[in-house]
Amino acid sequence: MHKTPNPLALFLTPLLTLTLTTTPGLTNDQRPMTEVKLPPALAPIEAQGAMIFAANCAQCHGTNGAGNLGSGPPLIHKVYEPNHHGDPSFERAVQEGVTSHHWPFGDMSPQPHVTPAMTKAIIAYIRRVQQENDIF
Repeated sequence: MHKTPNPLALFLTPLLTLTLTTTPGLTNDQRPMTEVKLPPALAPIEAQGAMIFAANCAQCHGTNGAGNLGSGPPLIHKVYEPNHHGDPSFERAVQEGVTSHHWPFGDMSPQPHVTPAMTKAIIAYIRRVQQENDIF
């Protein structure tokens, strides 16, 4: 006999799985959205970008670009590979902000304190980490 799944169970199972797999010490809003493998070494501009990213971007986009469940998408994700979101897309997002279009986190506001040189270093870092994670 075939049983029809309980609609409530279909809703609650993923929710309970998500709740039970929280990282100790982190709120749900701070949990990474993806696992990020770091490169064994970084070029100087990439290392500079890592520091700038940590200070200016990680609060929303997560440590090493892994995303934060409650605040911002992972940049180490196929959506942000260079053939879909090229470097000018990152530059515009930093300079002008961006309307939410792939993720449910809301719009990103401009980041006027991040200079074009800083943005270039951030992009170098993100692209290197993307390569390490087989994004492209």
